[in-house]
Amino acid sequence: MKRMITAVAISMVSASGAFAQDVAAGATSYKKCAACHDVGPTAKNKVGPVLNGLDGRKSGTVAAYNYSDANKGSGITWSEAVFLEYIKDPKAKIPGTKMVFAGIKNEGEAKSLWAFLKQYDAEGKTK
Repeated sequence: MKRMITAVAISMVSASGAFAQDVAAGATSYKKCAACHDVGPTAKNKVGPVLNGLDGRKSGTVAAYNYSDANKGSGITWSEAVFLEYIKDPKAKIPGTKMVFAGIKNEGEAKSLWAFLKQYDAEGKTK
């Protein structure tokens, strides 16, 4: 029993460490996004909308951002799976989007970016 508890504790520590690494790697990947998007408590819309509170948010709903009709009408609710598909090739996922980013083809990098973005709630506070 003691061994099982130790194994569970070790796996939990390893998982939280892996998440921290994902967030750190995602912060590095986010530099590709920062010219057009903002996150954090003082985030403002730029060329692209604020990315705070992305997880569970409907596409095309950030206040005071002028979305394309394609984004507003996409019916997308952001989740990890949707984000991973979108970030690979934004124009393929939402034809007519204004986003002019070629995409992130590396799945590990895209997952790390999602981990970084997901940590921000709607007010830009990290969870």
